[in-house]
Amino acid sequence: MADNTRAWMEELLAEMEERRRHIELGGGPERIKKQHEAGKMTARERIHYLLDEGTFVELQPFAEHPESELMNGIQAPADGVITGYGKVRGRTVFVFSQDFTVLGGSLGKTHGRKISQVMDMAVKVGAPLIGLNDSAGARIQEGVDSLSGYGEVFYRNSIYSGVVPQISAILGPCAGGAVYSPAITDFVLMSKGNSYMFITGPEVIKAVTREEVTFEQLGGSEVHTTKSGVAHLERDGDYAVLDTIKQLLSYLPQNAKEKPPIFATSDPADRKTPEILDLVHPDPKRPYSMHQIIETLVDNGEFLELHTNFAKNIIVGFARLGGMSVGIVANNPRFMAGALDINASDKAARFIRTCDCFNIPILTLVDVTGFLPGVAQEHQGIIRHGAKMLYAYAEATVPKITLITRKAYGGAYLAMNSKDMGADVVMAWPTGAVAVMGAEGAANIIYRKEIQSSPDPDATRQAKIAEYKKAFDNPYVAAARGYIDDVIDPARTREILIRHLEMLWSKEEERPWKKHGNIPL
Repeated sequence: MADNTRAWMEELLAEMEERRRHIELGGGPERIKKQHEAGKMTARERIHYLLDEGTFVELQPFAEHPESELMNGIQAPADGVITGYGKVRGRTVFVFSQDFTVLGGSLGKTHGRKISQVMDMAVKVGAPLIGLNDSAGARIQEGVDSLSGYGEVFYRNSIYSGVVPQISAILGPCAGGAVYSPAITDFVLMSKGNSYMFITGPEVIKAVTREEVTFEQLGGSEVHTTKSGVAHLERDGDYAVLDTIKQLLSYLPQNAKEKPPIFATSDPADRKTPEILDLVHPDPKRPYSMHQIIETLVDNGEFLELHTNFAKNIIVGFARLGGMSVGIVANNPRFMAGALDINASDKAARFIRTCDCFNIPILTLVDVTGFLPGVAQEHQGIIRHGAKMLYAYAEATVPKITLITRKAYGGAYLAMNSKDMGADVVMAWPTGAVAVMGAEGAANIIYRKEIQSSPDPDATRQAKIAEYKKAFDNPYVAAARGYIDDVIDPARTREILIRHLEMLWSKEEERPWKKHGNIPL
């Protein structure tokens, strides 16, 4: 009897393993070959490369699509999406990976439900969610059921926003409704040349507007990292995207209730930075590399910049100071003199709120002439967009440190996290200046009558500009009134920043109770 039981069990196990092998083949050898020929990894290869070796645990591998008239007889192993959990550098993450070899990775009801359930589990456990997107879109054969599947995913993307980090990798097509899930998540990364995102494809656009455009021109990674701002990062191929996700995770906590991990660093906290003295010229009209300033200050010069080629007049990204994660927001004087425009305001505001969601301190480096003037900017809503930055900084309760490197003028001074907007510590270099506007503009307004009535208007104008600069175009007036906590030696900047950050690490701050604020979207 025991022998019969064992034989019966072995038969069942053999059937189970055969079913599993069939599922793990996805769309089969030919489709896997096509995936590789396109320069892409398979859904399972991506998971195994991303996660620590041997840690992946799959959930619902035997799930199948509901039978319907159009789906009868169609096999879809794992229903075209692999879901589960594992570890990245020893920390638990949840993941779903769409399988383009199975019905083009299209999303049906079961496919969407599998993603939704792994999202639910990520929130229950309190761990990041990573979506590896490679899908042709809604599974047309399932009709409204496929739309329902998307709805379940979008709903969770939204209500879980700010609860656990959500990261989306676009590693193939992402069209129609499929684009909205990544757009709601915290970070979007795209594979160069192999991925695209759009709501309506080239054929529909041609039929409706008669515009002819390629997939790449319409929604490739270059478009979304330079023009639309939808994607945060672009990398060459699957491996590079997945490596960047690992790097990104190292700056983030597991969830909103935790703080980011602190890493040991070989870069001394008291390292002096005298090279800054050669980088920043006192002449406010001479641009310099803010990237060099950042890399000089942070641990080992490592800075993970986001939106590198979108709204270049402002810089955002992650780094570490003394092993502690910081989000950096910095004006870029090499583009538009660091002025804030619509895109820069949106880019900064979203990043500030992301940092605040996940308890990441914010370091703001200020060298700003003001908001960009112009009819186009005004008509397109610079007031509304600029207000997003003011709102984001005021709303944020994480440690906030501001360093004025050179000029800080007008409303943009406030929008770059002034003391009045809730900054915990504000410092300036001796090159810094806080004023309503630059000396030339101020002198022209304040001393207009004197200049106009002078026998030598040009000489008088220059004298008044020099007079104004000496009196106001420096950090000491603001420091005298308590708007700046200290004027510091640039060579000691790193040391002082780390001291302030260590002091603020245990900061707790509450806001008045509300259901939620009403940011000017």
